[in-house]
Amino acid sequence: AAELEYESVLCVKPDVNVYRIPPRTSNRGYRASDWKLDHPDWTGRLRVTSKGKTAYIKLEDKVSGELFAQAPIDQYPGIAVETVADSSRYFVIRIQDGTGRSAFIGIGFTDRGDAFDFNVSLQDHFKWVKQETEISKESQEADTRPKLDLGFKEGQTIKLNIGNMTSKKGGAAKPRVAGSGGLSLLPPPPGGKTAVPPIPPPSSTAIANHVTPPPVQKSSNASSADILLDLDAPAAASKAPVSATTDLWGDFSTASSAVPNQAPQQSNWVQF
Repeated sequence: AAELEYESVLCVKPDVNVYRIPPRTSNRGYRASDWKLDHPDWTGRLRVTSKGKTAYIKLEDKVSGELFAQAPIDQYPGIAVETVADSSRYFVIRIQDGTGRSAFIGIGFTDRGDAFDFNVSLQDHFKWVKQETEISKESQEADTRPKLDLGFKEGQTIKLNIGNMTSKKGGAAKPRVAGSGGLSLLPPPPGGKTAVPPIPPPSSTAIANHVTPPPVQKSSNASSADILLDLDAPAAASKAPVSATTDLWGDFSTASSAVPNQAPQQSNWVQF
């Protein structure tokens, strides 16, 4: 796994000052005012990189890029990087060489924004390390838990009855009645009556050939021959003057009473 890890650059600052610091005399912390801030011991470039979960502060030459010193950091904030008590632009870091020897030096930035970026890059890296540690821990706990076996045992079967599905009320679903033309129609409601198909209207030829005779008033002195004459000449009967003394509403009542006593019509008449 260590061979597959690659180094990534977290932050680069072109100007950084390095100071030799006196040993700490108390637990109050380091103070930048105790250093010779006007006369730095070395000036170069700072680069923050990461490889795996470890971050590295590398002090390099501005021109050649030669490594001057580096400080491996396993935890932040921690003993490898500490802030001073009287300024936010200066830090104390612990550098190490290949033989395992270590020393504490002070570094400082001219611009306060550079110091802020340096601090944030270390915070973001170790925040990511913390999240990765929690995720790996949860995955290990999940692997140790007993797994739920939802597979079928040998010879075990299940039965699905989809065709006889019941309705919401618990009754069986009503089958649909297939109508003409392959369309499925709903059955009539319970207790209802089937509608009688309407009688087709008569053709235009039958309507043209049919003439409805006017109603004929029946009098006591009229004979069957007079009735036939009246049918042959409806126009002449319509021209007969109506006396003023005759009741107009009496014609309607006489006509309605005379209709049932008419002779049966011939078979060729169309009945409505």
